[in-house]
Amino acid sequence: MARTVKWTETSTSDLEEVAKFIGRDSQFYAAAIVREARATARSLRTFAERGRVVPESNAPDIRELFVRSYRLIYKVTPDYVYILAFVHGARDLNSLWIRRGGPEDAGT
Repeated sequence: MARTVKWTETSTSDLEEVAKFIGRDSQFYAAAIVREARATARSLRTFAERGRVVPESNAPDIRELFVRSYRLIYKVTPDYVYILAFVHGARDLNSLWIRRGGPEDAGT
């Protein structure tokens, strides 16, 4: 069954911030990471469960795929895949969840 993929407001902002950061050095690579992130998100329409469970959440419906060194974090529901965050792999996800209210409150 194909699900609808929806980017939350915060994840869209994350992607824009990453592109802006990378774009300071290379607009080419900034555009490439945005294309890759969006393509990876679109691929979640089918078989969304293929990503690993996010270790910091332990919730089976909160998963992630890596896009280069960035974590595309998403929540799987029966009809939708919500993109919750797009952050660097070295970022402290626990502090991010505290600021955002946790993955459960991340715009779904």
